[in-house]
Amino acid sequence: MKVEMELSGFEGVLETLKKLPPEVVSKSGGPVKSALRKGAQVIQREAALNIARATDILGSDDHTSTGLLLKSLIVSRGKAPLSGKGERYLVRIKRNTYQRKGKAVTTLKTAQLLEYGSSSQPAEPWLRPAFNTKAPQAIRTIEAELLKGIDRAIRKVSKGKGGLQ
Repeated sequence: MKVEMELSGFEGVLETLKKLPPEVVSKSGGPVKSALRKGAQVIQREAALNIARATDILGSDDHTSTGLLLKSLIVSRGKAPLSGKGERYLVRIKRNTYQRKGKAVTTLKTAQLLEYGSSSQPAEPWLRPAFNTKAPQAIRTIEAELLKGIDRAIRKVSKGKGGLQ
């Protein structure tokens, strides 16, 4: 299960980023990494609310939620896009195995069953609605955090080297 978001409309940004000091565009991600993480966390929080609602609905006398699925919801750094360079953050379920009715079950399978349903269980989507409702806010968060991070890096570099060339 994967949701991708592509930001566009930043034509001049790439050229500007290439001119910035290495601290901004470092392998460790710099402000881009931090901004993307914070944007993904916006979607993660909404997904967590959706999971909590879905597991409460499913909670009955024969099923008591332990909260493992909710605890398994994470934001993680992904591999760079196929195009080569860039940053990627994922809102995903960390794989955990637990026993249910004597069988080993994973949190991934549980999350998939909630999102898509099955022939015997209706879908209770949690990720797609979170993305659909919070994507604009996530983009605004990324934009604001990226600007703050770049400003911080430029101030730091300009103090240490006597200004940018």
